[in-house]
Amino acid sequence: MSEQHVFSVTELNGFIKNVLESVPHLSNVLVRGELSNYKIYPSGHHYFTLKDGDCSLKCVMFKGSAMKLQFRPESGMQVIAAGRVTVYPRDGAYQLYCSSLSADGIGDLYVAFEQLKEKLYREGLFDPAYKKPLPQYPQRIAIITSSAGAAVHDMIRILRSRYPLSKVLLLPVRVQGVEAPPEIVGAIRYANRHKLADVIITGRGGGSIEDLWAFNDERVARAIFASEIPVISAVGHEPDVTIADFVADKRASTPSNAAELAVPEQKDLLKHLQNAERSLTKNTLAAMEKAEQKLKAIAEKRVMQDPMAFVDDRRMYLDNVQQRIGLTAQRQVNGQMQRFTRLAASLDALSPLKVLGRGFAMAQTEDGTVLRSTAQVNTGDKIQVRLGDGSLDCTVDHKKE
Repeated sequence: MSEQHVFSVTELNGFIKNVLESVPHLSNVLVRGELSNYKIYPSGHHYFTLKDGDCSLKCVMFKGSAMKLQFRPESGMQVIAAGRVTVYPRDGAYQLYCSSLSADGIGDLYVAFEQLKEKLYREGLFDPAYKKPLPQYPQRIAIITSSAGAAVHDMIRILRSRYPLSKVLLLPVRVQGVEAPPEIVGAIRYANRHKLADVIITGRGGGSIEDLWAFNDERVARAIFASEIPVISAVGHEPDVTIADFVADKRASTPSNAAELAVPEQKDLLKHLQNAERSLTKNTLAAMEKAEQKLKAIAEKRVMQDPMAFVDDRRMYLDNVQQRIGLTAQRQVNGQMQRFTRLAASLDALSPLKVLGRGFAMAQTEDGTVLRSTAQVNTGDKIQVRLGDGSLDCTVDHKKE
C-alpha cells in the first residue's frame, strides 16, 4: 500500500488555487450582493465584502479596474460584481478578484449623477443666493458648444433675430467624450479671464445620458459656479437635466430657449418704446396744460392787471406798519420811564441821608465804622458826627453807660 502524500500548507493552497482557476464558470462569474466594509487603500486598490442574508465573500478590485468605475461605491449599496474566484495562497482564503462593479437595478451613470448631485448640494453650489442675474441688454454673448451641431446655428439665428445689437462670439469645444469636460472648463475660464462677454451660454443638443455626460462632470460644474460672468445652461431637451443645470445661474429647457432667455425681443422693445413715447407725450401735454392754467390764473390777478395800484397798496401798508411800530415803541419807553421813577423814589426813601435830614445823626470812628454802642469808643477818642447838612469832628470827654 502506497504512502499517502502529505501536503505542505503552501502546496495545498497552491493546489486549491489551481483547481479553482481551472473551473471555467469561476473564471468569469457574476455575483449579486450588498457592499460591506468598503475601503480604498493608498495604493488605489479597493477591498470590500459582498454579503447577502446568510453568507459573505471577500473581494478585491485592483487600481486598474477601479479607475474605470463610473460611480463611487459605498457600503450598503446593492451591486453586481464581475470577476474570477481564486485563492490568495498566503492566507489560504478564497476571494473574488473583481474586474467591474455595477449598481444593481439602476445604471452606474445614474448612481454617479445622484452622488455628485448630493455632494455639490451639500457644498452649496446649488444655493439660489449665488445665482447671478442676467444682464437685461447684453452687448456680447459667448456661446460654448460644438461648432458642428445644429444647436449653435439655432442659437445664433435666434439671437440675431431677437436682438441684433448684441455681438455673438463662438468658443467651439467638444461636447461629448472624455476630452469634452476639460475643453468646456477651459473655454469658460478663457471667457472670464479676458472678459469676452456679458453672458455665457453653454450646452448642446439632445441625446442619451452618455451623450450628455460631459455636463455632469464635476470639473464643468465647478467652472460654471466659479464664473464671474452669468452662465445659462442649455443641455438637451426639456426632460434632460444635468448637473450643469443645477449650478448655472439660469437653466434653459433647450438651446433655442437659452437664446430667448439671453436677450430681449426687439419687437417687444419697440413696443415698449412706443408705449413710453405715448406716455411721455401725454404727460408732457398734461404738464403744459397745467402750467398754462397756472399762468392764466396769475395773469388775472390784480397785481398783473394794475401793477402801480398794487405798489400803492403796499406803500400804504408799510406806512401803517411803521406807524404801529412807532406807537408801540413809544408806549414801551413811557412804561419804562414810569417804572424808573418809582424805583428812584423807593431808593431815595431808603437813603441814610434822608433819615439824617429828619433830625437824626450818625456817629463814626476815624476809620468810618458806624458807632452803635458806647463800648466801641474810649475817652479821648476822636469821632465824626454826620448831620443832615454836614458833619462835626468831636472828641469823647467822658462816657455815660
